[in-house]
Amino acid sequence: MAFNIRVENIVASAALGVVVPLEKIVSKLEGMEYEPEQFPGLVYRIDKPKAAALIFGSGKIVCTGARSLDDVNEVFKKVVKIVEKTGTKVPRGYKVQVENIVASAKIEGKLKLDTIAYKLENSEYEPEQFPGLVYRMADPKVAFLLFGSGKIVCTGGRTIKDVNIAVEKVYKKLKSLKAVVKDKIA
Repeated sequence: MAFNIRVENIVASAALGVVVPLEKIVSKLEGMEYEPEQFPGLVYRIDKPKAAALIFGSGKIVCTGARSLDDVNEVFKKVVKIVEKTGTKVPRGYKVQVENIVASAKIEGKLKLDTIAYKLENSEYEPEQFPGLVYRMADPKVAFLLFGSGKIVCTGGRTIKDVNIAVEKVYKKLKSLKAVVKDKIA
């Protein structure tokens, strides 16, 4: 079954391999937050693409809030340009690593969460505390939040391909457990 899987957030990091002068960056640009007594990094919020970069003096950068890999790469390019404007030479060989992809999808129909909790290993469901069921998949290594409405959230994927494979696998598993109830049209 084809799903409309929507990437909600990609977290990625890179180590530039150079010391980054955070004070110089803050003095040059608007839209930066730097309060070293509260957080050791500089927060740079970007409008296009909509994301945030955490820039650390060690040269580590974390991008969060991006919705595509192209956006992630664009954020890193912008940050490197900013760092280079301080006179810091950034090596070209830095590697961007995806840490986590959060994606959502909607299954056609409702999910019987009680059935899933009873029959599916590695699942946790405590409706008094949280309306979703948590299911941890081993391969690919991701976690799901499953809701009675049919909405699912997948987190922990490191590639878009892994997310797609995981969503297909969880759907097949739910169908085999007879835990998907098709919406009835009145």
